[in-house]
Amino acid sequence: MVVEKFSQGVINSGVLRLYIATGFFATLIFFVVNSDLFTPLEMLFGIVGVTIVLKGISNIMLSLIIVLFSLDNKKEELEFKHNSDKIDAMLADLTIQDAANN
Repeated sequence: MVVEKFSQGVINSGVLRLYIATGFFATLIFFVVNSDLFTPLEMLFGIVGVTIVLKGISNIMLSLIIVLFSLDNKKEELEFKHNSDKIDAMLADLTIQDAANN
């Protein structure tokens, strides 16, 4: 559940779309500047190809982030919270017992 929230947050943030759009426009500018070296069909295939490659790289980056995301810290945090709740409950019971004995 934590990983799904994290990955959905990364996708919704638009960082990947910005990355792809930046690459698309950089490739477009490259081909426009070097238009005397490339035919229009080569430019079209180059722009589409680079955009597809950047989309693949962004998906691989997201997959690696999800795979390498460590849940150990979250597990320790939940265990600490559970243990502190149990200790608080035991202290409350001890306080009630102590008050009943006096």
